[in-house]
Amino acid sequence: MRDSDQIGSGKVSASEAVIEGVSASSHGIGTNLPQPSNPGIGLTLDPVDSVRVNLSAAERRTSALAGRRTVKKDWQAAWLVRAIQCIDLTTLNGDDTAGRVRRLCAKARQPLRPDLQKALGLSGRSITTGAVCVYHRFVATAVEALDGSGIPVAAVSTGFPTGLSPLSTRLKEIEASVADGAREIDIVITREHVLTGNWQALYDEVKTCKQACGPAHMKTILATGDLQTLRNVARASWVAMMAGSDFIKTSTGKEGINATLPVTLTMIRAIRDYREMTGHVVGYKPAGGISTAKDALAYLALIKEELGNDWLQPNLFRFGASSLLADIERQLEHHVTGRYAAFSHHAMA
Repeated sequence: MRDSDQIGSGKVSASEAVIEGVSASSHGIGTNLPQPSNPGIGLTLDPVDSVRVNLSAAERRTSALAGRRTVKKDWQAAWLVRAIQCIDLTTLNGDDTAGRVRRLCAKARQPLRPDLQKALGLSGRSITTGAVCVYHRFVATAVEALDGSGIPVAAVSTGFPTGLSPLSTRLKEIEASVADGAREIDIVITREHVLTGNWQALYDEVKTCKQACGPAHMKTILATGDLQTLRNVARASWVAMMAGSDFIKTSTGKEGINATLPVTLTMIRAIRDYREMTGHVVGYKPAGGISTAKDALAYLALIKEELGNDWLQPNLFRFGASSLLADIERQLEHHVTGRYAAFSHHAMA
């Protein structure tokens, strides 16, 4: 990727590049960025049965991204600011507290220090993360802490992270999170349905969860690290989209293997093919293990090349991450000052 391929393409001076890279619609879900609403279609097994994935080709396609597809200087800063806007700032730990969630929400409201934002030429711009993602227990706390910001709260649901609780319990959990104010629901699938090829069961499960979400936006977590093959990842992606998923997401962050670039390539090509077949738009969320600015740039480059600029927006692309923001802020401070700060200078929560 050339330096001229900045987000918000168009010729601008270097001093304007950072501003050009930031959506004028302030936070991640702006008025000009409607959330995709995928109505789904009936289960059609032809694309599920026919899909093939060449592992070595996928690895070869993605292996050079971090080195060959690079942006530098102001253009890189613009891409990193966009990455911030695409983060679902997440805390999903057993020792989470209401205080930690409130601090995370404060960081989501102002992910960049004011002095850095001013130095980047973004004074007066409202830069926030795309969402805050928490367990159901803390949905109401996060909604209250984010009141007036426009930042949505996402709740992990349906027996996260394993998804093995009874379906009735999972549906009640979705409904409870929506009632508490969650505008996005991240569900997890039953991996057994994929591993045994029970596509009807997977379709029915996801479709039932979508109905329980009501007005909330639904992301379907495939737990790709548990699915064994890229072909299974592709097939699960197709079925989840047919069942009405608004986003498909790689991982809970709790599997042994979480988001990877070959998995991402597999899933976003399924998104592209699904759109070509149905006309319906589906978003994408890699989650787990994405912790550096360099990682974020590689994912953004792949999204741009495979899906185009429309998916470089928070209504169609999110990072599920926590420590990623601290490294991005650290890299932006280096861009501004020429010096790297300690990670403790960019504490999360």
